[in-house]
Amino acid sequence: MQDWARRIVEGDARALARAATWIENDDPRAAALMEALAGRAGHAQVIGVTGPPGAGKSTLVDQLARGLRRQGKTVGIVAVDPSSAVSGGAILGDRIRMQSHYADPGIFIRSMATRGAAGGLARKTAALVSLLDASGKDVVIVETVGAGQAEVEIAKLAGKVVVVLVPGLGDDIQAIKAGIMEIADLFVVNKADNPGAERLERELSAAGWRAPVLRTIATDGVGVERVLAALQGEPPAASVSPSPAPPGSVKIDHLGIAVESLEAALRFYRDQLGLAAGPRETVEGEKVNVAMLPAGGPRIELIEPAEPDSAVGKFLEKRGAGLHHLALKVPDLGAALERLRAAGARLLNEPGQGAGGHRYVFVHPASTGGVLLELIQDEETHH
Repeated sequence: MQDWARRIVEGDARALARAATWIENDDPRAAALMEALAGRAGHAQVIGVTGPPGAGKSTLVDQLARGLRRQGKTVGIVAVDPSSAVSGGAILGDRIRMQSHYADPGIFIRSMATRGAAGGLARKTAALVSLLDASGKDVVIVETVGAGQAEVEIAKLAGKVVVVLVPGLGDDIQAIKAGIMEIADLFVVNKADNPGAERLERELSAAGWRAPVLRTIATDGVGVERVLAALQGEPPAASVSPSPAPPGSVKIDHLGIAVESLEAALRFYRDQLGLAAGPRETVEGEKVNVAMLPAGGPRIELIEPAEPDSAVGKFLEKRGAGLHHLALKVPDLGAALERLRAAGARLLNEPGQGAGGHRYVFVHPASTGGVLLELIQDEETHH
């Protein structure tokens, strides 16, 4: 077994996978291998991720792994799935959901079937965690089945437990509070761009649970860095939202109107209303042609798709010409983005350069009450 142990410690993924199979199948070689690896375990941080079905646990685990890899850390993932009544094997297929990591030798992923075991873990989960720890993984993440209040076994195995919840649970919170709610070291309100996220966060905070509450939109990676920071011991104060912008400092910059043709639209605004259009511009990043029309303060921005596959082109195809977005000018775009990310808002792009050279970011309608919002850096107040 010394040769197998050496191969595993040196990062041989095939040897590690074979050893994991021995553990799951109660193969006598597993005990001999763990004896050969004795003394190497006990160094990895073990993180448990639990919560009800549909909360987005696998997506969050996937994003946590990405964040850890950016930090240069190696990661082991144990995804515990319900068992097939026919084969006894795992049926949800977390390995398929996380298959983008397979080319990364710094991540090892293993699904385990519960095979009838209660408590959210498989019978051999703890042994597999020990194997990954002994193999040199810096962090081992264990995702439980997601069956509800009985999933407390993870608290005995993990150093930190993340309980993932989503808006819309309603009375389901009461149903599970006696179980997994009590073992949380951190609550994550995932899918925070859905209605009810703020209320769920307030309910968790008001209930007196000792664990902090953070919001994420795991599909977009929003809020994941804050979750990692909390798991790595950064104080909760580090995630407090920045102060709001001073009253009166946010101004309407323009209304964006999607049109099929700039020339046709200008005939109305310029020739019929007498608005003077500024120079036309093409914004390459957005694949649009634009014309600005001053209107006594805020402006009107006419937007024509430069290419059919642009976002505006698709907007026109789906909804037709009309109001596309509202643009607000803010005194500090960076601070505004930090507040939005802390609140779990869904951003559609990183800061880019728009018409006239201004820096901008779009915020998804799901986070703004139904209107696509553009935030623009006010260069007159930004130093």
